[in-house]
Amino acid sequence: MKVLQGSNRTKIWVGAVTLLLVFYLVVTFQRSVLLLTDPDPIAKAFGAAYLVLPVIGAWAMIRELLFGARTEQLARILEAEGGLPVDDLPRTPGGRIVRAAADQEFDKYRLEAETAPEDWRSWFRLSCAYDAAGDRKRARAAMRDAVKLHRAGAGSV
Repeated sequence: MKVLQGSNRTKIWVGAVTLLLVFYLVVTFQRSVLLLTDPDPIAKAFGAAYLVLPVIGAWAMIRELLFGARTEQLARILEAEGGLPVDDLPRTPGGRIVRAAADQEFDKYRLEAETAPEDWRSWFRLSCAYDAAGDRKRARAAMRDAVKLHRAGAGSV
């Protein structure tokens, strides 16, 4: 039996969670329709309010799946170009990246993004540096910038 690689395991988990979310959204939608068909005006109001949940959930799910697919596409391009940052930072016995080393490495990628703000590659690498430093919020923001720049055609060689 072939051992699954990390990327394949992640895809399986994403698929499983997505299926569970779709099931939840379908059930939520059905329940809202049942409430909307009830003659009681309060039940109808709850049904209308309850209908908002699957709409927002579907929007969020699609947005996150597209973000993941686009991020993976950029990673494949960078890997083919040999431009992915090397993950050779020292780690604690628990497997976490040593913060001081990540901060030192971060400055290199921050400077690269400041020097070439129109290049999606620099924003992708900055996102990886933010992630290594433990700043997930800024990592996602930088990756969103990389995706926007790539989709706009900026930074293509």
